[in-house]
Amino acid sequence: MTPDELSSAIRACLEAAVAAGELTVSVPDEIRVERPRQREHGDWSTNIALQLAKPAGKPPRAVAELLSARLVDLPGVKSVDIAGPGFLNIVVDTASAAELVRTIVSTGTAYGQNQQLAGTVLNLEFVSANPTGPLHIGHTRWAALGDALARVLTASGAQVTREYYVNDAGAQMDRFGGSILARLRGTDIPEGGYHGEYVAELAAKVREQRPDVDDLPEAEALIVAREVGYAIQLAENRQTLSDFGVEFDVWFSERTLHESGAVEQAVARLREQGHVDDRDGAVWLRTTDFGDDKDRVLIKADGEKTYFAADAAYWLSVRDRGFPKKIYMLGADHHGYVQRLKAIAACAGDDPETSLEVLIGQLVSVGGARLSKRAGNIIELKDLVDWLGADAVRYSLARYPADSPLTLDGEVLQKKTNDNPVFYVQYAHARLCSLANQAREHGVDRSVFEPSLLDHATENALIAALAQFPAIVAQSAELREPHRVARHLEVVAGAFHKWYDECRVTPRGDDPVEDVHRTRLWLAEASKQVLANGLNLLGVSAPERM
Repeated sequence: MTPDELSSAIRACLEAAVAAGELTVSVPDEIRVERPRQREHGDWSTNIALQLAKPAGKPPRAVAELLSARLVDLPGVKSVDIAGPGFLNIVVDTASAAELVRTIVSTGTAYGQNQQLAGTVLNLEFVSANPTGPLHIGHTRWAALGDALARVLTASGAQVTREYYVNDAGAQMDRFGGSILARLRGTDIPEGGYHGEYVAELAAKVREQRPDVDDLPEAEALIVAREVGYAIQLAENRQTLSDFGVEFDVWFSERTLHESGAVEQAVARLREQGHVDDRDGAVWLRTTDFGDDKDRVLIKADGEKTYFAADAAYWLSVRDRGFPKKIYMLGADHHGYVQRLKAIAACAGDDPETSLEVLIGQLVSVGGARLSKRAGNIIELKDLVDWLGADAVRYSLARYPADSPLTLDGEVLQKKTNDNPVFYVQYAHARLCSLANQAREHGVDRSVFEPSLLDHATENALIAALAQFPAIVAQSAELREPHRVARHLEVVAGAFHKWYDECRVTPRGDDPVEDVHRTRLWLAEASKQVLANGLNLLGVSAPERM
């Protein structure tokens, strides 16, 4: 009996009680069942009696007693106990619990997926680094978390568009071009410009593509240096992310907002909404109407459009492209942007509580990592991956909440021991692959599945961990916390290792192959499938050998 099947069974019991006149309540569409914190309390627990007590006009335990009397008669339910104020603790028989194993194997890569967010269409923006330099460790965290979040949301039925906002407009781009040109001509880097060997490398590549750059007048040479250097750097960053296993559906250029007139149109549309003022020769958006600490300038007195104007135009672009909801993933240094973004949405006539979500991530560091020789005082994403490997970096960053400051131990992440979380989980998968090979060599196949034979305590614990996986995925999507998947994979791996130490899939010596061996091979296959599915949600490989 799977958690979904038990939930449906409880709902059926409720409907029967209502039909019999024992309860007068509206039966919920979904009833949540969870694993009790203490295993001895049962296989599953639900607080539905507490939820319905008030509308039913009965004490919670009275509702629980009505449900208990019906549940205990269901096939597959071994016992039902009422605990505390009205919790129902349910024990299912071994065969019913183990039937989940067959479900997992038959479902395959789809096990864990759900339709909790079906119909949800959203735009998820993450990384969005300036194209003026290489990606660094801060971008690495958002790349790992953002991609994992997109995968978890998709697994829960949402339609997700991954978007990278390219900040390719404004004075920073001119400083970038000026820095490259200075390297080309052997002059000083302009004030506020970019240093590091990567600028010299870009300069060399610009000269290679445009040999005439040295002969051009200063103004023309600056444009060439800026545009060619920008294209090279952006292509490098895209390739770096791709090598890291992160792909985007949309690369949105800020320039297009200015070149298409979208910024001017956005100002006009916001003015129509009644939140734009002309003051002191400038154009202002009254964001204080919606909780911002001060109003924001859209167009300066000299006619220059601000970054905030581009932000407003971008928001309207997202809405115009058919996204009813947008999630921004921003670094800790952008915390002050949250209220501004909400104010833009509100000024545009949207409800920021439903159309906008902002996730803030904290800083991350890696012990033992070296600063980039190319880029100066940063740790490059490429160097980090070359040093530790994409799997170790992605898993380690995905297994912590985004809002917690994080220091990773580079030495631990290089170890092939259980101290290394990614090794611990990947090794469990590889061990299961090896186990399947050994079983084949010993003539053990999956021609028989007898769930009642999976009655060892370690088998019960492993099946329980496998059963929780879909709920963990759904919860991770709902809370925007993919680290829950990583942490649960470690629970599954731990349960598997204990089972492996206690129960044999292959017979000893010349002992004959029995149905228990064949049935345990099913459990091994189910465990392997869950680990593979979970690792895939994190963008981490599931190796067959290590």
